[in-house]
Amino acid sequence: MHGGTADTPASDPSPAARSDRETRNLGSANAPRDVPRGGRAPLAPHPDRLLPPEPTQRGIARRLYDSVRDLPVISPHGHVEARLLADDEPFTDPASLLVTPDHYVTRLLHAHGLTMNELGVRDSDGAEQAAPREVWRAFCEHWHLFLGTASRQWIEAELHDVLGVTVQPSAATADELFDELTERLSLPEFRPRALYESFGIEALATTDDPADDLAHHRALTEDPSWSGRVVPTFRPDRYLDASTPDWPAALDALAEASGIDTGDYTGFVRALENRREYFRAHGATATDHSAPDARTAFLDGDEAQRLFRRVHSGTGSDDDARLLSQQLLGEMARMSSEDGMVMALHTGVRRGHHPETLRRFGPDTGHDIPLQAEFTGALQPMLERFGTNPRFQTVVFTLDETVFSRELAPLAGFYPSVYLGAPWWFLDAPRAMHRFRDAVTETAGFYRNAGFIDDTRGFCSIPARHDTARRVDAAHLSGLVAEHLIDEDDAARVIHDLHDRQPRAAFRL
Repeated sequence: MHGGTADTPASDPSPAARSDRETRNLGSANAPRDVPRGGRAPLAPHPDRLLPPEPTQRGIARRLYDSVRDLPVISPHGHVEARLLADDEPFTDPASLLVTPDHYVTRLLHAHGLTMNELGVRDSDGAEQAAPREVWRAFCEHWHLFLGTASRQWIEAELHDVLGVTVQPSAATADELFDELTERLSLPEFRPRALYESFGIEALATTDDPADDLAHHRALTEDPSWSGRVVPTFRPDRYLDASTPDWPAALDALAEASGIDTGDYTGFVRALENRREYFRAHGATATDHSAPDARTAFLDGDEAQRLFRRVHSGTGSDDDARLLSQQLLGEMARMSSEDGMVMALHTGVRRGHHPETLRRFGPDTGHDIPLQAEFTGALQPMLERFGTNPRFQTVVFTLDETVFSRELAPLAGFYPSVYLGAPWWFLDAPRAMHRFRDAVTETAGFYRNAGFIDDTRGFCSIPARHDTARRVDAAHLSGLVAEHLIDEDDAARVIHDLHDRQPRAAFRL
């Protein structure tokens, strides 16, 4: 990564020496480095961040982390666009890169009184947006609000390890950092393709609309100067959710992309199959579904046709629309059992909780809220049909921690088709990752989960998020070694597999 690493200092390469030194200096090296909000403080993420404080266990964790810290990054689910790498245009400024597009950042600043306009988010009402420098000033002045959050850890790593920043954001440093970073981002080594290489990314999956022509993926594949791997993911949410006002327009777009009439159920299903095949031809290995819940339906053909006609004509009820959506999710499972595309289920979230923000600023702007989830009954119709089918594979994510040990681990502990998705979104934070491992491992082991998925829109956060996951897993496994539940050789094999073998296997990369 650019800007050097924040791990073993060059002057003290020995883990044993490092342990002794840092144990002696707990009162200084580990002291809080924040200063009053208007001042300056060094930005130097601690080399042992997220590792255990107890010296013996910390030594084990260091060795485990060191064994995987330089592994290639496998990113099987995220939201970075292929256009970014196909165009390879320089990033313009730090606010547009790190603040405005990151709903982890904007949601917390919004909670403290900053408006979306002040954060540079595009307003469909045409209200003026703050200029990037003003957005960056607002972010720096409120840097203290991120203390204790996972976002703070990621952004510190992005700033220091990727972008070479050595002072913390603050009111006093905002303009200095804006100018420094804007100049640095114009350099060739900070363009998207150069960063992709420096991040050590081996595979990157995007999320794409079924009607997308995938021109940017194709451009990358056909570019002899490009050696990376960027694959699309088939995300049909707007075509499957029959309850939304724009569903008919989505069907028209699908018809145009596929060349198949979507005016009846049979044609609609054929059009979806057609686009899945198109995506597979462009390297896709997975589909992604953000349904309200994991329920599926499997109606016979005539009944499905009648249901589709009612909803499509506008004469169906709300219950009809929900049932049709569940039927279409069931069709996605059936198709996955036939074409082998992995079915990722991201369920259990209330999208667009604040309607006015949704109307003005659009989706993915920080006001989606987790819901209680249920999987045992919801998944049974799908797993009854496909759960032991060797062609079918699903990765199940949730924002409800209460189902980790009660439902998901037992399901993954029986069905060969079910992988446990990594802690996601509000749970992709260090302590939640530990809780996930504690909740699922005793029932399902380490090898029924999908490794780590960064699920990010922030390109520069990819290495930071993967580094966080590797540190957390090193810390967690070191505890099992220290308790003599597993030995260190086993732990080393497990952590390697969690960050290499498992995401490849779960997403068939």
